[in-house]
Amino acid sequence: MKTSITAAYIHIPFCQTICTYCDFCKMFYKKEWAIKYLKALKEEIKKYYRGEYLDTIYIGGGTPSVLDVNELEELLKIVSYFNKNSNYEYTFECNVENITEKKLYLLKKYGVNRLSIGIQTFNTKYLKYLNRHHDNEEVIKKINIAKKIGFENINIDLIYALKNETLKDLEYDLDMFLKLNINHISTYSLIIEPNTILDINNEENISEELDYEMYKLINKKLNSNGYKRYEISNFAKEGYESRHNLTYWNNKCYYGFGLGASGYIDNIRYTNTRSLKNYLNGMYRIEEEILDDKKILENEFILGFRKTKGINKNEFCGKYNTRIEDNYNIMRLIEKGKLIDDGSNIYIDEKYVYTMNSILINFIGE
Repeated sequence: MKTSITAAYIHIPFCQTICTYCDFCKMFYKKEWAIKYLKALKEEIKKYYRGEYLDTIYIGGGTPSVLDVNELEELLKIVSYFNKNSNYEYTFECNVENITEKKLYLLKKYGVNRLSIGIQTFNTKYLKYLNRHHDNEEVIKKINIAKKIGFENINIDLIYALKNETLKDLEYDLDMFLKLNINHISTYSLIIEPNTILDINNEENISEELDYEMYKLINKKLNSNGYKRYEISNFAKEGYESRHNLTYWNNKCYYGFGLGASGYIDNIRYTNTRSLKNYLNGMYRIEEEILDDKKILENEFILGFRKTKGINKNEFCGKYNTRIEDNYNIMRLIEKGKLIDDGSNIYIDEKYVYTMNSILINFIGE
């Protein structure tokens, strides 16, 4: 059965440097690779894109902004192949050190209307720990240039729970982030993933107790400054929630193009190869999983309960032709007080959000 697709993710794997925590599909930038990659990307899109009008487009990485001006324009021309609805959201990920005024004007010219900028921290020692190469003055300068050019919808990323980080350190970062006066902040507790540089160096995560205190501080500080948490890791001012990421959390279908990208189309979740050689030779997808009704519903709960508002009861009924209250585990968790039914939505009680994984496990392998 063909399903409606309203979003596309495009992955650019190239980086100037490799961050110590990153486990995404990435590689060092080489011009000859970038040129060949863009040609292959164009062919993949032509092969699979069915011509739908898209609500959201997201170019991520890697570091898309590492491309030079000519390569960036070629990428933007390729993405122009997509039909877009009038009220679209078009996000471009960038790093502070390689985004320039010229590149920003080019993004604006091709219709990009949202930036996601990896700042991570304002603390110099932690920037070094993460292998980031910008400084605080550069962050402020680039944000101001982006605003001057007309980018109002900007996200910045914060990473916390770093080695030896204190609550005072985190509060300093939050204060600096707030001074930038942007509309969306994504916050990520550092998780040391296998085969990352931090993992190879035998680094360990901080204690759960301190991690939780940091989580509470972030919620308190951002909420008191006009940012509402609408998903476990994301805060936005009114009207600036990431529509693209809500596509994922609402368990809707989307395209994934590029090395290592994932997509969800016609009840099939697929993953692209991480082999540049195979990708350049037109061997794009390496895994396709056909989801049965049980698996689709499992994903609906696991993704939907990441949102502060949880799952809308009427939308769920319209989507699956059944009441969400008829699910045994839903009712059991409501009775235990871990889920709340406010009449319109069912969501995780705020006091259980930090430990939400223990709740979501109820929906796996029913």
